[in-house]
Amino acid sequence: MGENRLIQGRYRLLDLIGRGGMGEVWRARDESLGRQVAVKCLKPLGPHHDPSFDRIVQERFRREARVAAALSHRGVTVVHDFGEDDGVLYLVMELLEGRDLSRLLEDNKGHPLPVDDVIDIAEQVASALAYTHQQGIVHRDLKPANIVRLADGTAKICDFGIARLGHGIGFTSRLTGTGVAMGTPHYMSPEQIGGSGVDHRSDLYSLGCVLYEIATGVPPFDLDDAWAILIGHRDTPPRPPRLHRPELPARFERIVLDLLAKHPEERPCDAHELGRRLAGERRASGYVPTIVAPGPRPAEADHREGLLPPWTRGMTTGHKAVGAGLYTAAPDAGAALTGAWTAGPAAAVALLPRPSSEAAAALTARHQQGLGLARRGRWGQAGEVHRAVAAERAALLGPDHPDTLASRYEVAFTLSRTGRAADALRAYADVAAARERVLGPDHPDTLAARQETAYVMGQLGRHFEAHQSYTSVLDARMRVFGPDHPDTLRCRHNLAFNLSRLGRLDDSFRMAHDVAAARARVLGPEHPDTLVTRYEVAYALGQLGRWGEALHTYREVAEARARTLGPDHPDTLAARYEAGISLGRLGRSADALLLYRGLIEDRTRVHGATHPETLRARHGLGVNLGRLGRWEEALAEARDVCAQRERVLGADHPDTLVSRREVAVALGWLGRWADALSAYRRVATARERVFGADHPDTLASRNDEAHCLEQLGRGAEAVELYRRVAVLRQQLAAGGR
Repeated sequence: MGENRLIQGRYRLLDLIGRGGMGEVWRARDESLGRQVAVKCLKPLGPHHDPSFDRIVQERFRREARVAAALSHRGVTVVHDFGEDDGVLYLVMELLEGRDLSRLLEDNKGHPLPVDDVIDIAEQVASALAYTHQQGIVHRDLKPANIVRLADGTAKICDFGIARLGHGIGFTSRLTGTGVAMGTPHYMSPEQIGGSGVDHRSDLYSLGCVLYEIATGVPPFDLDDAWAILIGHRDTPPRPPRLHRPELPARFERIVLDLLAKHPEERPCDAHELGRRLAGERRASGYVPTIVAPGPRPAEADHREGLLPPWTRGMTTGHKAVGAGLYTAAPDAGAALTGAWTAGPAAAVALLPRPSSEAAAALTARHQQGLGLARRGRWGQAGEVHRAVAAERAALLGPDHPDTLASRYEVAFTLSRTGRAADALRAYADVAAARERVLGPDHPDTLAARQETAYVMGQLGRHFEAHQSYTSVLDARMRVFGPDHPDTLRCRHNLAFNLSRLGRLDDSFRMAHDVAAARARVLGPEHPDTLVTRYEVAYALGQLGRWGEALHTYREVAEARARTLGPDHPDTLAARYEAGISLGRLGRSADALLLYRGLIEDRTRVHGATHPETLRARHGLGVNLGRLGRWEEALAEARDVCAQRERVLGADHPDTLVSRREVAVALGWLGRWADALSAYRRVATARERVFGADHPDTLASRNDEAHCLEQLGRGAEAVELYRRVAVLRQQLAAGGR
């Protein structure tokens, strides 16, 4: 199949990026949409092949296309199209920029992946499996080569070539009847090996094998003989992973061993339960790149006839993620180790001195560790990792090297997510200037830093400057990438968000509506980015007072997110929260109370009672208690939430101040105006200290304070305060801020 061939008059093959026994994978360009894709082509089989075998291989390929095309989840490879062209079956997929776990282990010379990365991958794959199993689909060939980790750390499952619908259509018997093995020996479940019924719990077993290998460097049954591997899966308990790698968390080891239970009913009941357990067992653990020796080999497998199904006769071991046995390095007293690499029980393990290229690779691994921490919301720890890596990269590679700038960019990102917007703005501006100097003004990395600079300006209330920055970045993205490129659409989304903060509500709604339509066309109607923009459409509708339409849109987004991301995903729960806001605005506070009580229960179960989002749901509950005139209950709820937020987030955190204001509101409604004045003043003083005297939130608090003075009969003081607020607002408007 030649380079530059045009498939179906639309997909132009550019570069061969993979080849197997039965097909090839090409990087291609979709001429219709102007985007890069991957095209998987099934090579025509020659006349010497058994025709029944040909039919089964073709059916398997078509089945993969049908199954994968029906799936829509961020953890599953997106299939855009499939068909047949001049006798060649083809499948068009998203082009993944990353490495499968098998290659990651090979790149790492067989050493296990960082513990945080292992747990992060486990959570993401569990989420994707929860979704596919909910659709009635069992993968049946989960292995490291079928899980790809993208450059940003996202894990995606691919290759549903032998997937089976939960209720089946007789496909399995046709395959096994020809002797084609269903699965890869190192990752097959006992029930697959025995030929008995297979359900979603078989995928959980295979995932256990994958996690065992990426966490220890070896599969659970590391043997050269296929029969020995299969019998090991069926009859032999695996060695506990911590015997290979002592620094693994004990509770994570328990999860892996539970996944590897011989009987399906002894494993976690489903991927949702697995995800909850993984989320509950998160812990920080500095990665030590341990080089371990192979464990003792299990006793020689029994090869007696009849022990395994007939299809296993002559079966080879197949591919496993890592190569031959690992070894133990002799300690070197001169090896220099940083604290981040020596934390934990295995701190005594020393590294052999590395050349600079290996040092750079080690820093890349730590950079990925920081990204994993950030994805799990551990922003403070992520920032510490990125700061250390940025300093070491600057010393090793130079201050303006792209990798150094990538670490500095991530430092800025963590600053913005930990409430240090002013520090983040300076950091982003420095990175943007350096990238423009080194890479050029229109390089994607330069534009990314400039776009984040605009975002942080918005965080600081500098929405006019943010608007100017977004507009400039958007012009460059349109010129370089075109209107439908995902990065262009992301910039337009952010611009729509910022327009609403400038009070340009109609413009915000129109732009968000257009971006949602474009994302639905380019990415799909239930792609997470499409749903993010539809969420913004709902927000704009609410700001325009169109709360009925906002409620309808939020509910649709929540339902779509539940299908694609899962009912407990933070984005799903966020859409439910906003639906509660809409109900309250529509005067349906009794309905809002029911929604918030259910949301609080789910948030507490998933995240814990003191998680900021749990407290936000409780805040919404208190607001609606007040709207129903239940002010004593509202005051008690507001005080408790305020105390929890102060303890968890800090006294000056914006959410804490919102709760403190809600305490003041309840006090006012109860006629306790002196107490309310004290609370309002405390909020105004804190906002002035944090945001400045002319910030819109500060000015709103001063107006609250003036209203309270009026209620206390202190009219002259109230008038003076109103006047000061008006002057500051005029100055703010005149300055274009």
